[in-house]
Amino acid sequence: MKKIMTLSVFFCFLVLTAQEKTRGRIQLQIDNIANDEGQLLIGLYDSETNWLNKIYVGKVAAISNGTAAISFENIPLGVYAISVFHDEDNNGKLKTFLGIPTESTGSSNNAPARFGPPKWEDAKFTLTEKTVYQEITL
Repeated sequence: MKKIMTLSVFFCFLVLTAQEKTRGRIQLQIDNIANDEGQLLIGLYDSETNWLNKIYVGKVAAISNGTAAISFENIPLGVYAISVFHDEDNNGKLKTFLGIPTESTGSSNNAPARFGPPKWEDAKFTLTEKTVYQEITL
């Protein structure tokens, strides 16, 4: 009976340790926000196919003194990209005019939005550690 208990405890320890190594945290800092009105809507994407179409994890961040910080916890290690926009009017939608955003936007690695949205290749990063830091300037 002692052997079974010892093996059970050891097995639980191995499972917890394995999970710890396969998950991480993304710490995000957003700067240069025009004003503190509204909110930031942030999307974490897990593949090129889903990029700007299907959010893997979404967050809302409050703005204070032109900056915001948020983290994505317990995320499986892998390749991701982040998109963010300043929802100044709190309607939950990116305001555009002729398809061009009129509310500030940004993405991981500060990927440029030239003649269209940022490309996955420019915005993607790899979560291979416990914590990865990203800073986005709007």
